[in-house]
Amino acid sequence: MAEEEISPQLRDQINRLQQMRMQQQMIMQQRQQIELRLKEVEEALEELNKTDAKTPIYKSVGAILIKTKGKTDVAKELKENKESLDLRKTTLEKQEGRIKENLNELQSKVQNALSMSEGTS
Repeated sequence: MAEEEISPQLRDQINRLQQMRMQQQMIMQQRQQIELRLKEVEEALEELNKTDAKTPIYKSVGAILIKTKGKTDVAKELKENKESLDLRKTTLEKQEGRIKENLNELQSKVQNALSMSEGTS
């Protein structure tokens, strides 16, 4: 099918479809990054639980390590970070689901429109 045979409305839908695919990719990448950070926090919490109260604990701040006040403060900070990451992950999963539904719907509309226009050519 030649480019000129595609209606402006169909061309617009195809552009929207491409934009939605790009948006879906971005959301998937963000979710994967969050999942990676979440895994790191969970591993840090696991290691922290293996230490006793007297073990000196350091945390990374930029390019330096700073000795913390204690295990409980670090554990609290990590748990808060984990909660935040869990919430962000859930939000991204919901966005991903919505965009997938919209993408499927728009894709079927575009396919139907293309097959109808091919049938009339």
